[in-house]
Order: sequence, then structure tokens, then C-alpha cells
Amino acid sequence: MPERRRGAALEKALLDAAWEELTASGYAGFTMDAVVRRAGTSPPVLYRRWSDRDELVRAAIVHVLREHLLDVPDTGSLREDVLTLMREINATRVQLVTVMSVHLAGYYQRTGTSPGDLRDPLATGRKESVDVLFERAVARGEIDPGRLTDRIRSLPFDLLRHEVLTTFAPVPDHVLEEIVDTVFLPLVR
Repeated sequence: MPERRRGAALEKALLDAAWEELTASGYAGFTMDAVVRRAGTSPPVLYRRWSDRDELVRAAIVHVLREHLLDVPDTGSLREDVLTLMREINATRVQLVTVMSVHLAGYYQRTGTSPGDLRDPLATGRKESVDVLFERAVARGEIDPGRLTDRIRSLPFDLLRHEVLTTFAPVPDHVLEEIVDTVFLPLVR
């Protein structure tokens, strides 16, 4: 008989099952019953934590984003730091970006939210990690801090996401370099 999961281990198993169900069935096919089956548990166990599927979907997404935080590179240059981070996202996050944007369209319509709401950097811890990258570049004198608006900070990653959603595939490296060298860096220097 398998050991009974409790606490954090049980919650992780439920959220992992919910994410697997989202990636397999999309929001339209996502049901609480399917998550219960996938997690090998009972409905009361799931419903004690999340009262409906929208609440569970949001919790699963925040869980996945927190669990898959990338290490912030420290190469000694802003160009290489941003490129290294973009290459890691490109190599490991195409499915995540696709699921977040395409599979969840019905969720966004139903709840009145957007992909940006679910990628909330404060909830996932992403904002602080990327801020470190820019703070180091400012300290090295590489960039003008007065030009670093929130939009410009997110621009290379927004353009990467756009490329992924245009092709549903990893982006060629020369395109990543073009984004950094011809669009992003001229805006911060």
C-alpha cells in the first residue's frame, strides 16, 4: 500500500496533477474529476483546498512558475546576462509559454484575467530575480538607470514570448541576439 501523502507533499502532487491535466486537455477539457484521477486521490481532498476549477487552475500555474524559476546569470555583462537568460527560457520554457497563452484562452475569457495576471512577478518571485540582473548592470555603469522603465526591462522577454507564440517552437539564436543587440540594448544605453 502506498504511503499516504500529507501537507506540502500532497499539495504538490495535486498541483502537479492539475498542471499535467491542463497541458494534456487545455482549459476546455480541464475538470476537477480528471485531476482527482490523475493525482490518485478523492474529491474531498481536492475540494478542501480549491473550491472550483478556476481557483485550481490559478494555483497550478503559480505553482509551476514558482517551481521553475531560473537562476539569474552573472556573466559580467548585461548583454550576456540577458542572452543567457533568454537562451535558458528558449531551451526550457516553450511548452510553458504555449500552455499559458494558448491552452488557457478560455480561462482568461471566463475569469476576466490575462496571461500577465497569471505571470504576476510578485506572486512568482520573478521580479526580484530579474531586478538583480539590471541592478548589477547599473552598478557596472553599463546602462542608464533613468531609461530602465518596467516596459523596457521586460521587452527582451516579451519579444521572446512573441516569437515563441508565432511559431510554437524555440527561437533561433540569431533572433535572440538581434532582439538584444538591435532592440533592447540601444534603449538602455
